[in-house]
Amino acid sequence: MEALLLLIALTTIFGVVVVPAIRRRRERQELERAAATAEAGTTRPVFGVRLGKDGDGVGAPTATGLVPVDQLDVRLPGPDPQLVAALEEVQRTQNWRPAGQLLALTDDRELRWQRVQSLAGAAAMELARSRAAGDTSGAAWLRSWRADEPNDAGGSQVYAQFLVWQAMADPSSADHRIILEEARTVCAEAAKLAPEDPTPYITELFIARGLSYRPADFEALWSNVTQRDPAHMGAHLAALPYWSEKWHGSRKQADAFATAAAASAPEGSLLAALPLFAVYDHLPDVQLSPSLYTGAVVSDAVEAAQFAVNTARTGHPVEPHVRHLLLCFLVRAERYPEAAEQVRAIDGYVGAIPWVDGENPAREYATYRALAIAGE
Repeated sequence: MEALLLLIALTTIFGVVVVPAIRRRRERQELERAAATAEAGTTRPVFGVRLGKDGDGVGAPTATGLVPVDQLDVRLPGPDPQLVAALEEVQRTQNWRPAGQLLALTDDRELRWQRVQSLAGAAAMELARSRAAGDTSGAAWLRSWRADEPNDAGGSQVYAQFLVWQAMADPSSADHRIILEEARTVCAEAAKLAPEDPTPYITELFIARGLSYRPADFEALWSNVTQRDPAHMGAHLAALPYWSEKWHGSRKQADAFATAAAASAPEGSLLAALPLFAVYDHLPDVQLSPSLYTGAVVSDAVEAAQFAVNTARTGHPVEPHVRHLLLCFLVRAERYPEAAEQVRAIDGYVGAIPWVDGENPAREYATYRALAIAGE
């Protein structure tokens, strides 16, 4: 009997963990071969992905205007020259003040959230690289920021998100929960320093997932966000995964959350795109058939996301996040001209879903970019 149970356990592990992983890797390899084929100028179909228009030959996609793969920026989802300039100065001099001054002048709440995320992510990456080299001095500028100006709201917000990124980088670590608890404490400090800013509460939405908040506690936290900015797209993106079946909810709950947000979206908002993110969160492990992406559920979500980016206020900081996900879905649905439109809007940046969920964000984005341009 014990031997039988062991066999069942091994079979389950292989079927649930190993096989999907192998299939995901195979799927990624197929897409990469498809992109290579596109660049070679052939129209040979690859698992249903057409690399050219019917009856037309496809030449190699024009590289002019497209950013080389090794120059794609993995830190940001889209252009933010002011942030890039400040971040480069900070990392070159290890002086936090350019970042602090930039945040102090950032009044747009969506943009502030985006910049806090990016600065914290850059600090986390810097620390990880230094530790890999046997050095612990990475991101010294962030520690100096906290030491020099402990009552600066921007520094507290960046540090709280930095701790979250650290914890999420290794959920199996013995320190995972301790780091998240510290992040929650810093969030509370940041909230006191800037009571009307939703950013600390949005960071706590990540913490709520990792510390398994009860639904009632999560709802109370969410109320703190919506009281300050009910249409904050970044906040909705941070909250949605809590309700997904991967975390503490279900597909039905995630869909309900996204649909309700989209239905209440004010003019100029991106909330109409939220159902597409809910669809993405619940995709099956293997999606080799383009028919999955031409059904009513996906098509409606894509159409809503396209409406959102076409009607959002000019320069909405979170718009690139939507366009990156649209690129993924449109390529898989073989809607290449529409996918190419997204490439032209976001090319150069890959710091967004779905690319950051992969092993090599730049390579995976470049694969879809090649398919979109070649199939146009």
